[in-house]
Amino acid sequence: METLFYSLAFLQILLGAYLIWQALQWLGYVRRRLHADPGFYSPRVAVLCPCKGIEPGLERNLVSLTEFVRQTYEIFIILASESDPARSIVERVAKSSRVKVHVVIAGSPSGCGEKVNNLRVAVEQLPPEFEVLVFADSDGRPGKSWLHHLVAPLGDVKIGATTTMRWLVPNRSNLPTAILAAWNAPVVTMLSEKGRNFCWGGGTAIRRDIFEQSGVMDVWKSSVSDDYSLTRMLERANRSIVFVPECLTFSYVETDLRGLLEFTNRQVLITRVYADRVWGPAALTHLLYCLTVVFGVILILSNIFVQRPAFHIITLTFLPVLLSAIRSSIRLIGVTEALPAGKSEILKQAWMYIVLTVFIPFLYLINFVNSLVTRKIRWRGMVYELIGPEQTRIVPF
Repeated sequence: METLFYSLAFLQILLGAYLIWQALQWLGYVRRRLHADPGFYSPRVAVLCPCKGIEPGLERNLVSLTEFVRQTYEIFIILASESDPARSIVERVAKSSRVKVHVVIAGSPSGCGEKVNNLRVAVEQLPPEFEVLVFADSDGRPGKSWLHHLVAPLGDVKIGATTTMRWLVPNRSNLPTAILAAWNAPVVTMLSEKGRNFCWGGGTAIRRDIFEQSGVMDVWKSSVSDDYSLTRMLERANRSIVFVPECLTFSYVETDLRGLLEFTNRQVLITRVYADRVWGPAALTHLLYCLTVVFGVILILSNIFVQRPAFHIITLTFLPVLLSAIRSSIRLIGVTEALPAGKSEILKQAWMYIVLTVFIPFLYLINFVNSLVTRKIRWRGMVYELIGPEQTRIVPF
């Protein structure tokens, strides 16, 4: 075991150093974007936001969609049912909004996810004058310049889409919520300047002509993932996806242990089905980290028990942990610079984004194992079986 541990530790230290270098590259890109002129592109924009049920801060989240500046736009909030509990909040926001808000009732899905069905129905009903589509989530709270910065790069017709990512902020001081925020944090640095970026459904902008040419509307008829499906179609068309870090979006969350596992298992299973090129390397990376730490702890305890020196093993065990914490700190610096209005709030909870992230690979490992043994997910009160990227079955329960 000792020889295996040394090999794993060496690989993990090399990987950790490489990932820190990548994090520094990411931070440099964030800073260049923040100091760059976003340009000016002012098409007529449709902001599409699916909504289901009442969640923490829902009304404030929806109101934030009505406060964007420097852009001509209308909002389309989509509900699956007229009896949705969120409808009264949606209508109140629509009534008080300074921009026009449309409430769309999409109906029940058939052979696809409810969110995907909501978006597909709304896009089909859009008047032809809208030139750009922007997808937002009801659990996000974007800033006032969010829409302008997300849309501006699309003035370059060579760009396929722009996207950003959520930053989870605990709305409740319990451990599962803190773990969820820490679990989500590394996803932010998966998007970069030159990497193979993916669209995030809570913050993506695309020109309507490119959207229609991509053929994603046909794929959505049998998909559960709006964003990964769009990503796959843009990749097939050799269209680039530009990460816009200045549009990082606060999402205030609260959960319990069951909700934590439901969310994290769902995200990883969707990734396995729709983006196995991401799932495979990520699974291997987390497995290496967990094995290194577990074997290291076992060897440390066994050496201490037989009164043998263990300092070298302690060093090799916790050096990857230290490298992980350094990487998390670099990420946190970038996020606080991209979200200056929330800097104090983020720094108050910095410990969870740095300390807890050290243990998060073990949760990811549980998620990866789960994605190997099941194809079913639960999402906002519905159960889906993900048969393939373009085949979904709604499971009665």
